[in-house]
Amino acid sequence: MKTIAKIRGGVGDLTKPDISARPQDNLYLAVNSKWQKDAKIPADRTEIGVNTDIDMKIEKKLMHDFDQIASGKEKMPDVKYFDKAIKLYQIAKNFKKRDQDGAEPIKTDLNKLIALKDFAEFNKEAVKIDEFAGLPFGFDVEADMKNTKVHVLEFGGPGTFLPDTTSYQQDDAKKLLEILKKQTIKLLTMAGVDEEKAENYVDQASKFDAKLAKVVKSTEEWADYPAAYNPYSMSDFLAKLKSFDMKGFLEELIPQLPDRVIVLEPRFLDHVEELINADNFEEIKGWMITKFINGAAGSLSQEFREAAFPFSQALSGQGELTPQDRHAYYTANGSFDEVIGIYYGKKYFGEKAKADVTDMIHRMIKVYEERIQDNDWLSDETKKKAIVKLRALVFKIGYPDKIEKIYDLLQVDPQKSLYENEKAMGKTLEKYSLSKLTEPVDRSVWLMPGNLNNACYDPQRNDITFPAAILQKPFYDLHQSRSQNYGGIGATIAHEISHAFDNNGAKFDEFGNMKNWWTDADFREFNKRTQAAIDIYDGLQYGPAKLNGKQIVSENIADLGGLTCAIQANKAEGGNMKELFENYARSWAQKQRPEAIKTEIATDVHAPQPTRVNIPSQCQDEFYEAFDVKKTDGMWLDPDKRVTIW
Repeated sequence: MKTIAKIRGGVGDLTKPDISARPQDNLYLAVNSKWQKDAKIPADRTEIGVNTDIDMKIEKKLMHDFDQIASGKEKMPDVKYFDKAIKLYQIAKNFKKRDQDGAEPIKTDLNKLIALKDFAEFNKEAVKIDEFAGLPFGFDVEADMKNTKVHVLEFGGPGTFLPDTTSYQQDDAKKLLEILKKQTIKLLTMAGVDEEKAENYVDQASKFDAKLAKVVKSTEEWADYPAAYNPYSMSDFLAKLKSFDMKGFLEELIPQLPDRVIVLEPRFLDHVEELINADNFEEIKGWMITKFINGAAGSLSQEFREAAFPFSQALSGQGELTPQDRHAYYTANGSFDEVIGIYYGKKYFGEKAKADVTDMIHRMIKVYEERIQDNDWLSDETKKKAIVKLRALVFKIGYPDKIEKIYDLLQVDPQKSLYENEKAMGKTLEKYSLSKLTEPVDRSVWLMPGNLNNACYDPQRNDITFPAAILQKPFYDLHQSRSQNYGGIGATIAHEISHAFDNNGAKFDEFGNMKNWWTDADFREFNKRTQAAIDIYDGLQYGPAKLNGKQIVSENIADLGGLTCAIQANKAEGGNMKELFENYARSWAQKQRPEAIKTEIATDVHAPQPTRVNIPSQCQDEFYEAFDVKKTDGMWLDPDKRVTIW
């Protein structure tokens, strides 16, 4: 480990530009330092970079279109339910009314929480409270990991006030919690609550949050996706809760109790009785009030938005509050992203680009199959099953052909406040989610909208989504070289394919069912290689924090596999390898505020973007050949230290 630490990731600090850097010493800095030196993070952003630039271009286009349509200068597009998105945008943008309303929209619900007199009343009113405030537990409906044709009911704990359970051990934990306390007291007093009572609510909330932080899952634990599958019979599950009438709660919430529940957080369930009981009622009440006022403030006046900003600012380093017009767009997109994504795809996504990217996908699949066939550590038995899974992959490119049923149900009332509309839609969304419990799984549903600059693999559907928004420069451009495209979208395509065979995806079969299709010997070797991927990243310093190799391993396996396959495809076409590596490095250019880095490393299963360049490149023999890297160079990694999985 000490040997790796000296040479992994290249020489230099990725957060500090070095225009004299050579690719042989630090590929990321050699490619991006000039940009990094001149780049300025906008005051209302936490970062700037290639992905942020793409996001900003998309937002600029869509915000212009929204303004033109909302003002009547352009006609309503022929996209189902786009008018609902425009109505919500108009409500969110009407700060004259929002400022006039002040705290009025939330007072009824806030007073319901304040009026709760004891645990029995909380238990009785819990389903109604759940319509507008967070409860100290939650239910959801998802596909059954072991039979993805049907849905199951899932149970888990709530989030903590700080970004992650590990955040409570950091030096700034006390300072951050104090900022949240002051912010919450101010928000409550602005809503008409006596200051002394407000302070008491927050003190009680802090006590409950501290208890939760000891038992809910950390980001590292959540990163182990299959470990969230813990089936309990309904009777065994209900037996864990003695003080809270969970059976009565569920009977009121859903039409029929299922035979079993999937417990996402067994440790939380083991401690649930000592958390949710009459002795803790005041703490639970304070916690719900604190969560409610901080969550609702963003839907109120500008004064409330500003008062709710300090805690977020402390976590992200963002200099200024998000402007009102962008906030209005974000609000509309938050509720109608699929609708807006279809509009974006139809208007801005070219069929020629889609055809070219589809061709690249087929090529990457072919390369992946060749790599599995030529793999020197897998048995023939496992290879055959891996290829079956690979060939069964479904690709969703651009935007969906049909809109999910939830958008039929969501309604926007221009006569009501933004808070009231968002509350009503939240209630509709929860009812829709729970209603799926008795319905078959719809595999045509998209996990990402067309206007999102991202891509994803869904292990339970064995499908990959490439939204229209990601298919632009530098990831993809019809006018840049094929080698550059392989370093951008090619590596991204193969990254998502690799997720089907990462430490989580490897536990699911071609139908998306959690099933062991490996021989014991092959899986032992896979775990050994996975550990190498953990070790090579673990403890790597980036700005103010160190990477947690275990937390980010699935994404790092995908990065390693994605780049390897892109290189092989490029090589088969006689492509320029330097162009590939340079565009790969360019596609991860990013400059972040230190606070944002710290929060991202605590909460994200992805490594920060700049750290995703050098190590994957160091593990490719072709990198050494392309740039003539020597043992004395900063990017040199001894062959036996280079990690290869796929």
